[in-house]
Amino acid sequence: MSANAQARETLPPLLFQLAGHRLRWRLLNELAHSDRQVRELSASLGEPQSLVSYHLRRLRAAEIVSARRSSQDGRDAYYRLDLDRCGELLSRSGAALHPGLRFTRSTLENEHRRRTPRVLFLCTGNSTRSQIAEALLRQLSGNTVEAVSAGSNPKPLHANAVRAMSERGLDLSDHRPKHLNTFTRRRFDYVISLCDRVREVCPEFPGAPQTIHWSIADPAAEPGSETETYAAFERTAAELETRIRYLLNRINDQATKQPRR
Repeated sequence: MSANAQARETLPPLLFQLAGHRLRWRLLNELAHSDRQVRELSASLGEPQSLVSYHLRRLRAAEIVSARRSSQDGRDAYYRLDLDRCGELLSRSGAALHPGLRFTRSTLENEHRRRTPRVLFLCTGNSTRSQIAEALLRQLSGNTVEAVSAGSNPKPLHANAVRAMSERGLDLSDHRPKHLNTFTRRRFDYVISLCDRVREVCPEFPGAPQTIHWSIADPAAEPGSETETYAAFERTAAELETRIRYLLNRINDQATKQPRR
């Protein structure tokens, strides 16, 4: 068999094999927007839960999708899309066809923003996850995005959250927890819940903002001393930083579609 014939018989790259299936492509689109439970995906796509679960297993086997038990109800699990993994596979897929098609990361430049986008991060205590997310979004956006945070049951800021941000050059020492009722009359473009409990009690906000759920474990719930659990806060900060970088691309993409002033 000639080399050209062998090349034609080579299987498509993994991402193309997985995303080429109509239902898996729809699952990827749903999870690119927000973490979801199986029953939510089933209802949204109009497909049986057993079929959705089968294709989620295929995506999990490829490490494109992961699952985490809900902190609200341990019988449920939230599925999330690993965008870094998708980017890696997309780059490989392009290079498999032609070296010139190897994709690299880029940040969308936005010169058409009509107004400052507003983002609200929510968790139960507003003591760690939402405070970290607020600070990171301000930093990574260069303060071009207005970010605030609140909780359904506010608690004092956790010392490890302050420490984790301090090591990233961000000072949270003067931040104070706020109740989500403080913001129920304000308009936001995005309302992002970071814990499973607050998602269940999240009120409606005026202006129909985009609602997104990121199912992120509470590092303060890790057993051990403050020193022993610090690594969990670092992991939380790292995960939030990754998610926020992708969120910024979405914000910029939406902003460029708005008419200029």
